[in-house]
Amino acid sequence: MWGFSFQRRFLHSSLCLMKKLNKSKTPAEQRWLQRQLKDPYVKASHKQNFRCRSAFKLLEIDDKFRLLQPGCSVVDCGAAPGAWSQVAVHRVNSAGTDPAAPPGTVVGIDLLHIPPLDGAYFLSCHDVTIPPTHAKLLELLPGGQAHVILSDMAPNASGFREMDHVKLVTMCFSLLDLAEKILLPGGSLLCKYSDGILAHELQEKLSRVFNSVQTLKPKASRKDSAERYFLARIYKKPEK
Repeated sequence: MWGFSFQRRFLHSSLCLMKKLNKSKTPAEQRWLQRQLKDPYVKASHKQNFRCRSAFKLLEIDDKFRLLQPGCSVVDCGAAPGAWSQVAVHRVNSAGTDPAAPPGTVVGIDLLHIPPLDGAYFLSCHDVTIPPTHAKLLELLPGGQAHVILSDMAPNASGFREMDHVKLVTMCFSLLDLAEKILLPGGSLLCKYSDGILAHELQEKLSRVFNSVQTLKPKASRKDSAERYFLARIYKKPEK
């Protein structure tokens, strides 16, 4: 897909993981590294030069629903390390690699540093929930508007599942405020959430401003993960 072979780099990465596995001090670290070595999506991400395995979740969703079209403007929330932005750049042609297709725009935001990517603007160390970040988005997006908002955001795990659920869904609620400022009528929002007491409330709020809201669990999501995605399509700006 990306025109290069990365088998050598994957072998190097695997060897590094094996070395780390041998030096791990805790059973939890060993279990995590063993899972990484066996994960087919981790292997595929190395071979196809994706920054992490999460790229395959977005690829699967977009292959089915065609959210990312050439010429579209996309905001990627919680973008680090940049795998979803890689997919978006390719699909909306924001790097201009296809001269026959209109060029799109990709803007990624994260509290963490995001390594540079050709075809994307990154707002590293920015909080997507606050007005100053919204103001920068309005400057970067053509006409100050986006066709698609993507969110793979997640809070740092606390070890308390219900607490993490509340934090994650609260992040999703903030995306509705962002959508009101930048999302074009007819636009789409894809956001990660987890099962829990607030999931139904989030779905109801999305249903008020989108014509269609679907729950998705991509094949690339780990089976033991509580994560799900809401795909909300055909945005209707709320009346003031």
